[in-house]
Amino acid sequence: MRRWFRLVSMQSADDKWMKVALAEAELARTVGEVPIGACIVSERGELLAAAGNRTIADCDPTAHAEVLALRRAASIIGNYRVIGSTLYTTIEPCAMCAGALINARIAKLVFGAPDERFGAAGTLFNICDNDNLNHRITIERGVLADDCRRLMQVFFKERR
Repeated sequence: MRRWFRLVSMQSADDKWMKVALAEAELARTVGEVPIGACIVSERGELLAAAGNRTIADCDPTAHAEVLALRRAASIIGNYRVIGSTLYTTIEPCAMCAGALINARIAKLVFGAPDERFGAAGTLFNICDNDNLNHRITIERGVLADDCRRLMQVFFKERR
């Protein structure tokens, strides 16, 4: 008796959540914001918050996707420390966002594409796992990097 097995492609959890962040980035792009998206997932695997950049819409230089997602997640759980959570973001966080992740005690950072100009999770600065700070974050780089990079490239090409 011959058995047939169907191979099913398993989508990793990192890919799944990065696609949520990418959707937020796309929403930001449609309203003229730099297309960066982020989401926060609890240690139980539940989506706590998701956001895209809103610096222009909110007239707020701190309204980066990562900061907005942190604010929402902290509000939902009722604690400024989002302990045990993972933050997914399409582009490597800047120094401000990396500092906010440290202060929020995020356990893991997963990002898509590196940021050669402002990256603070290893590319330009090393804030997220710096031995001089009181908290270090596990970092996963390059998840759906091509998709994340392409979204930024198309956005800036359209603006020129």
